[in-house]
Amino acid sequence: MLLIVLVIYSAWICPFEFAFLTYKQDALFVIDNIVNGFFAIDIFLTFFVAYLDSQSYLLVDNPKQIATRYISTWFIFDVCSTAPFQPIISLLSTNHGSELGFKVLNMLRLWRLRRVSSLFARLEKDIRFNYFWIRCTKLISVTLFAVHCAGCFYYLIADRYPDSKQTWIGAVYPNFKEDSLWNRYVTAMYWSITTLTTTGYGDLHAENPREMLFDIFYMLFNLGLTAYLIGNMTNLVVHSTSRTRNFRDTVRAASEFAARNDLPPRIQDQMLSHICLKFRTEGLKQQETLNDLPKALRSSIAQHLFFPIIQKVDIFQGVSYDFLFQLVSEIDAEYFPPKEEVILQNEAPTDLYILVSGAVVLISNIDGQEQVVGKANSGDTLGEIGVLFQRPQPYTVRTTELSQILRLRRNSLMTTIQTNKEDEQIIMNNIFMKLKGEDGSGFEYPHTNKGLMLDNCPGGGQRGGYKDSSHEDAAMQEARNNCFTALQARKKSQIGKAQMTGENGQTEIQAAVCQGHLEKVKIVVEGGADVNKPEARGWMPKGLAQQQGDKDIHDLLLSYENRREMDEHRIEFIEPETSGSTSNCEGNCKTQEDHQHIHSHLRKVAMKSYQCPSSPASDREQGIRSYSKRVTIHMHSKSESVSERQLAKLIILPDSIDELLRVASEKFGGYRPTKVVNAENAEIEDMSVVRDGDHLFLLHNDCQNFVL
Repeated sequence: MLLIVLVIYSAWICPFEFAFLTYKQDALFVIDNIVNGFFAIDIFLTFFVAYLDSQSYLLVDNPKQIATRYISTWFIFDVCSTAPFQPIISLLSTNHGSELGFKVLNMLRLWRLRRVSSLFARLEKDIRFNYFWIRCTKLISVTLFAVHCAGCFYYLIADRYPDSKQTWIGAVYPNFKEDSLWNRYVTAMYWSITTLTTTGYGDLHAENPREMLFDIFYMLFNLGLTAYLIGNMTNLVVHSTSRTRNFRDTVRAASEFAARNDLPPRIQDQMLSHICLKFRTEGLKQQETLNDLPKALRSSIAQHLFFPIIQKVDIFQGVSYDFLFQLVSEIDAEYFPPKEEVILQNEAPTDLYILVSGAVVLISNIDGQEQVVGKANSGDTLGEIGVLFQRPQPYTVRTTELSQILRLRRNSLMTTIQTNKEDEQIIMNNIFMKLKGEDGSGFEYPHTNKGLMLDNCPGGGQRGGYKDSSHEDAAMQEARNNCFTALQARKKSQIGKAQMTGENGQTEIQAAVCQGHLEKVKIVVEGGADVNKPEARGWMPKGLAQQQGDKDIHDLLLSYENRREMDEHRIEFIEPETSGSTSNCEGNCKTQEDHQHIHSHLRKVAMKSYQCPSSPASDREQGIRSYSKRVTIHMHSKSESVSERQLAKLIILPDSIDELLRVASEKFGGYRPTKVVNAENAEIEDMSVVRDGDHLFLLHNDCQNFVL
């Protein structure tokens, strides 16, 4: 910093001494030589200062390489700008006529200005200083230096001219040489500034050809300097107002687009609110900043910012650290203004959202009418049902205040889950528990067994034992389907509560029947409404539909009534205990811990993929029960007559064709069936197509078909 101050002093004193001062060994002479001494020390120290190689970008600290580089570049110029020419010339010559030559050599000290240029270049890149003010300071310094030099040189022309009265200053002040140094310097600066600014009052003007020639070159120089100053200042001003201008242009373009396409006012307001929020939060361009960084650094920053938030999310409770670490690297942060829709109902699931701050409402659109079915606050997830179960989004999510939301792409989430298969079941369990916890009205998930829940193995072990990964994936997919069905039913239950009565005492289902609204009746019934509950006058929904002659609604209510009667008469059975499964559980229970209870709508998946009886005693006490299909089997033989056919057998449908053939062989002694067909004479190859109550016909002796 001391050298910078000395450079500024040299930049002012060199032109001033060149034009106004004569050679004297006074105090100024001593000061100049002291300044030269400091720069001489700097030249010596430069031989020991390491430099950054421009090709390899490595720091070179070898003294020999440093000296070679310095001598071949700036060493000669630094010596010439530091050498004390004034005392050397005074010792070698006593002729004062060489004073002008000494002054010209003294002007070499202006070479030191390159240090100031390098300083400004560093300051412009230094984030600790404001770029605008650094740039303005540089432009002002350049202007003042140009004015100072031009005024000094122009005065030197007048001072050296033979006829002092035929000069620009002598025409106004004939005895200007006898005037004070201050007055002469101020007059020269006044002329320089008026000429630079092209004001030109006419009081000071060129009087001889030398001055006219200098004025010509000076004014040409002023053209370039003025263009440089105006261009830089314009860039600074335009840069500071470009954000506002771009914002105004975007708002105008959005308004024109909305008017041209006749968009509804609500959508127009959402567009403008989003643009305004983006303008106000542009200083928080978090994602743009992260995208410019290396992936490892982005992951570290994301872990610091988002990991504590992800850890508190309900559906990620209990998952592994590696799963969360991989997840936070794929998260983007966004801001949403009030009354803006984050998710639209029935749109394809592409992103999972986590609400960091603010609040949103869950809206369902029924027959063109929006109904609020729930709210979400900080820490809740949005759109997880659609993303995890591969279904259209069940709700519209709309903000009620300024909200910060984390967005996680579905592809990234599923890739992370596939990488950490053991965490998939934990996430699914958390989803089920969340849905169960949100159900506060006693609503039961459809088609479930109220008595079943997967229990933990002794010692806190988790029920497990994955034997077949493909079977596990199929079971998980079925679990997703069941859970999504449960969610849809719960949503419909929230929308169409049967206990809501009107002024005439009708329940909502009876009101829908009176209106003849088939879809509304279907939604209310699927939501858990009682189809046999009478109204205040004693009319039941089915009777109202029959009285109005609405056959479609009557058949719908009758089918739901029959379905519930069948559910009430379903037979449950206790899964037989096996020693093999017990030993399998013991191995898995040691490796998996803290398994949560799953709601009863997963009972079938649990039977197929996660059976883990802890012990014979516990199985006898609890048992694993599930709904099974009942079928009637008939044995047909090509050789036997109709009178010889045996009676049909009512059995529980086994899990496979081979098992069914084995059971039939035991039930019908002496026969070994080979094929299974239904009443339509179609061969059964997959047990999943068999329905409850079907009649199955078993063929043997190469029977290809038969006639009922």
